Amino acid sequence: QVHVVESGGGLVQAGGSLRLSCAASGRTFSMYLMGWFRQAPGKEREFVAAIGGSGGSIYYADSVKGRFTISRDNAKNTVYLQMNSLKSEDTAVYFCAARIGELPSTSQYQYNYWGQGTQVTVSS
Repeated sequence: QVHVVESGGGLVQAGGSLRLSCAASGRTFSMYLMGWFRQAPGKEREFVAAIGGSGGSIYYADSVKGRFTISRDNAKNTVYLQMNSLKSEDTAVYFCAARIGELPSTSQYQYNYWGQGTQVTVSS
């Protein structure tokens, strides 16, 4: 079992950058496939990015491709989401999630462990 906690959210102007972090408990962090999801007010939770246990097999939603970068540091039990060129439509609560499997998944239903979320607000 793994416990994850997100941090790094905040208020930023359009065009700016933020880096989200997700710290995980446990000594087998590299076994977990990690994903970032987001949920805007009145909308369903949607996939943002995912990464495999070794840092390979990276997937992005089309809406963030070229602007967001997911990475992980297994020595620090942490996964990151670097967000550049932020737009007002990126405003949402961002969630970190973990699962055990062979490949990362873009489906929230494949993830077993979730953080509480961190708010990202992009002002235009």
